[in-house]
Amino acid sequence: MSRPDYIPSLDGLRGVAALLVVGAHIGLIFPITAPHLVTMGDEAVGLFFALSGFLMAHLYGSRPVTRENVLDFLVSRFARIYPVYLAAVVLVAMLSSMQNLDFVQPIVGGTDFVRHVFLLGSSGVFWSIPPEIQFYLLFPVLWLCLAQPHRHGGMIVGLAVVVVVDGLVELLGPGILLASKLPYFLFGALAGMMHSHWNSWIPSALTGILTLFLLAVFFTYRHILPGFSPEFWGLQSAVAAAVIVGLVARQPPIAADVLAAAPVRFLGKISFSLYLFHVLIMFLARLTFDALMPEPALIAMTLCIAVVGAWFIHETIEVPGRRLLVLIWQDNRWRLVSRETPADQMDRAILGLQEIEQRLVNGATSAMADQRQISATAEPSDGGDGTVIQDDRNGKLRA
Repeated sequence: MSRPDYIPSLDGLRGVAALLVVGAHIGLIFPITAPHLVTMGDEAVGLFFALSGFLMAHLYGSRPVTRENVLDFLVSRFARIYPVYLAAVVLVAMLSSMQNLDFVQPIVGGTDFVRHVFLLGSSGVFWSIPPEIQFYLLFPVLWLCLAQPHRHGGMIVGLAVVVVVDGLVELLGPGILLASKLPYFLFGALAGMMHSHWNSWIPSALTGILTLFLLAVFFTYRHILPGFSPEFWGLQSAVAAAVIVGLVARQPPIAADVLAAAPVRFLGKISFSLYLFHVLIMFLARLTFDALMPEPALIAMTLCIAVVGAWFIHETIEVPGRRLLVLIWQDNRWRLVSRETPADQMDRAILGLQEIEQRLVNGATSAMADQRQISATAEPSDGGDGTVIQDDRNGKLRA
């Protein structure tokens, strides 16, 4: 990709996080294998939240906070998430309604389905989508703070107090409310703002090695040192996630070679579809091939099918759905963005036509004056027929 705001290493980081979420749910599909698995799903989702905060600040923080830009932002984020999310909710609800299927993460009943449609459901992986949407709704406030910190000191202090209280209260991490996830978004946004303003720092290969080391520690420390911090969700992990995202975004050597590699970036490209559909796809794959191969081979096959299926959904639902909503918004944007009344629009159109007409009149008058001047001053040369100068002038005019 050639976009100036595109950071390939962050795509790879997203791909790694998505793959770890998939690995964390293998035990749901294969209960016999579950005791032998080391899961890192919470760490991966926390990293997703910090990455989201980083990207919002990096992509939008330096833009002016206008009505038009805020509406464009909200529509863009909604289009990015909702079409493929709704498709996943509908498919899970259909599987959940089938008798004797026993889908592992069901949506049960009409009320639960409606809650998920309106982004208030918590079945399976869907629990992380409501906090994401809630952060998008809060982001314009944070956007103001980033754009004009000297004018919105009160709001900045309020957000800082919320983060401190969140850390002291130790709210539970998983859940559909933003409160306990807010530090991940805010620290990630702070890292995004720092990345946008500190362009002079060029990291070394040593920084790249340190980045990969911190990433490995972030995902494994609870399993290596279980007594150090048995609970993941908290201020310390939010800070760590933001630091890692900020370091990866600088694309240090060695770390960039790993995270910006094509296969890892591919996983990042399809990561949202993979995140939403992997349990559903792996569940159906196990039902289909359960009796045909031993479980280790079956797990490998279901993982491959999940990746291929996520790619297919990304190309057929996620990307077209996003484009369709954005095109609809662009076609109707002026209705909500424009503050002019129909009368104002008519007046502006009339003034524009009058201006064009005046330019045409002035242009015609000027051309006639030039023609008269040429005719009056042109003289025959050396006894010629009197056409040499005039023809030469016309040739110049045509050129």
